[in-house]
Amino acid sequence: MTSLDNRKRWFALALIVAAQFMVVLDVAIVNVALPSIKTDLHFSQESLQWVVTAYAILFGGVLLLGGRLADLLGRRRLFVAGLILFTASSLLDGLAWSEGSLIGFRALQGLGAALLSPAALSILTTTFAEGRERNLALGIWGAASGSGAAAGVLLGGAPTSALSWSWIFFINVPAGAIVLALTPLLLRETASRRSRSRSASFRSRATRTRTAAMTSPAPPR
Repeated sequence: MTSLDNRKRWFALALIVAAQFMVVLDVAIVNVALPSIKTDLHFSQESLQWVVTAYAILFGGVLLLGGRLADLLGRRRLFVAGLILFTASSLLDGLAWSEGSLIGFRALQGLGAALLSPAALSILTTTFAEGRERNLALGIWGAASGSGAAAGVLLGGAPTSALSWSWIFFINVPAGAIVLALTPLLLRETASRRSRSRSASFRSRATRTRTAAMTSPAPPR
């Protein structure tokens, strides 16, 4: 492996860690803005908690399915799909006009996170070989996940007080766009299980054809 390839792997790690940080950040960052959201969108106290819960339920509930889809459809492909959905729904969150719209858009955002996060972790484990480097990469991943939750509480107040609650969601849009633009440059696609199955089936048929051709009796002269 060249030094350029080695550097590219660590840049790829930085990219997927940034995506994971955004996902975890959005679990907690909204808590600081809940009073402003309640006032502006006329939430009742009972339904206000759904701004947090809708995201968490979709994120946690679809996480295992996201991992399965990443294996079936391709890791980078699902990473991009989840990132697009997460970024677009973040924009819609900031533009929400009512209780129902914000809760619905937060659920979509959680779905995007559930597709993005397992695909990112799967890319990490296939990029780094088992051993010291993978352990280091997983440690960085875990640190980003843990710090994202803490940072959400700390960072949520600044945009809410300086601008409005919408900006806790709008800041995901340029960040998501940057990650999306860098993805084709830094992350390689891995073959989906479906394409691997087709390839294996093709090789098997080709082997049987060659074997049959070699073992068939020669035609009489």
